[in-house]
Amino acid sequence: MNPRRSLRIGVIFGGRSSEHEVSLSSAGNVIDALQKAGHTVVPIGITPHGRWLTAGDPMRRLTFATNGDAPAPSDPVAVEEKADVDASETDKWALLPRPTSGQQLPDIDVIFPVLHGPFGEDGTVQGLLEMANIPYVGCGVLGSAVGMDKAVVRQIFTAAGIRQTPACVVMRKAWQREPNEAIAGVENEVSYPLFVKPANMGSSVGVSKARTRAELGDAIDLACRYDRKVLVEQAVPNAREIEISVLGNDEVIASVPGEIIPGAEFYDYSAKYLDDTSQLLIPAPLNPELTAEVQEVAMRAFRAIDGSGLARVDFLLDDRSGLLYLNELNTMPGFTRISMYPKLWEASGISYAELVDRLVQLALERYEDKQQNQTTH
Repeated sequence: MNPRRSLRIGVIFGGRSSEHEVSLSSAGNVIDALQKAGHTVVPIGITPHGRWLTAGDPMRRLTFATNGDAPAPSDPVAVEEKADVDASETDKWALLPRPTSGQQLPDIDVIFPVLHGPFGEDGTVQGLLEMANIPYVGCGVLGSAVGMDKAVVRQIFTAAGIRQTPACVVMRKAWQREPNEAIAGVENEVSYPLFVKPANMGSSVGVSKARTRAELGDAIDLACRYDRKVLVEQAVPNAREIEISVLGNDEVIASVPGEIIPGAEFYDYSAKYLDDTSQLLIPAPLNPELTAEVQEVAMRAFRAIDGSGLARVDFLLDDRSGLLYLNELNTMPGFTRISMYPKLWEASGISYAELVDRLVQLALERYEDKQQNQTTH
């Protein structure tokens, strides 16, 4: 494999997720880095309703649609593009782009799916690409699916001997049918204060903290807007938020750890994307022994889900006891230039441009390895 070979890389962004806007921001930076590295980028947008876009400028079309902006009448191309996006949302069965007469879909060497959350980071798009036998960046179907489901992946981490906080699951139907019984079940399993999360969501969407029964009810109501399954976790006392980036396939490396000091009570969606009051400490002020522990556990968690390509692993550290708890593993973390994943690698000696290129090479490496599998008998 020649790492300097110019490739045609399809970048998929947008998607049917509450993290749609985050995906657009991440993809813009990835596209820029790939083009500067000499690759040809084929942009592939997915609308919030699941329509795939390849014609024209999908990024601009989705930006208009997401922001609700009306293009200037003096820009007839933009007006037509926005109308096309709006019209496409009525086509409920649309999935893949349909070429017009005489038009062919472009050949692509590898796909970079810059999709966050459900219908993109959860194994669905990965399964589609596996069926099409196309190389793609990031974790495969299994790693993506279990990494997305915070309740299921906890069972895998438990089997791997990785420390986590006590937790339980509330199903939306059970909550809607018998809320008092559901709350009693939670209080029997875990102690306040609690964090309540949709099991399948990222960017802290739908996450809230509960200190009382009343707050717990409100928190479950909020989380149930986003998922049929809600995870309730016991809070870590004196918690420090530590994050680390991992990179690789069978051979995995870990970055230096970073620490987040939230501007709010915890690192919620607003603190991540809407205000600048949070602090990022890179590298995190940890002693060498604790740094080594964070790196080792992060790589062990990545291997436990059969991860490939990349992930960001988030920890909670009890500052008094020194105990480290694994919080979450994100298989397609935020990828803007100011996101934690690339910033940790930059502090570890790998630039944004080099990081993006390495991920493409890892995708091709894994694809070539899979081609050794015999598919007939």
